Amino acid sequence: MTWIYNKEPLTEIPEGIIGFVYLITNQANGMKYIGKKNFYFSKTKQVKGKKKRIKVESDWRDYYGSNKTLAEHVSLFGENKFVREIVYLCKTKGEMTYYETKAIFADDAVLSEKYYNDWVMCRVRKNHIKR
Repeated sequence: MTWIYNKEPLTEIPEGIIGFVYLITNQANGMKYIGKKNFYFSKTKQVKGKKKRIKVESDWRDYYGSNKTLAEHVSLFGENKFVREIVYLCKTKGEMTYYETKAIFADDAVLSEKYYNDWVMCRVRKNHIKR
């Protein structure tokens, strides 16, 4: 399954975007999961005897969230029973954290039995969010 953004498949990383906030829906039981994912991560590489940081594309195309119950259900029901939607495209990590947390609280996801979300952690300053 591919990621859906604005009802269209997203196959390439948009310019200036570092990650996204997503909603995964299990069509077999109606449960949902809200999370965030980076398009890239930093990796150190030895170049001419010096360590150099390089940007590497993450596993975002095949990613189904970090929740253990969700991972078990993906194995049990199959990937074709899950819809993966991108809710926000984000320019900073702070923006990703803010919008993920906002979506979790707006839906009472941690308190609801309809969501896989078990916990939420957020530490964001106003200047972390670009507008």
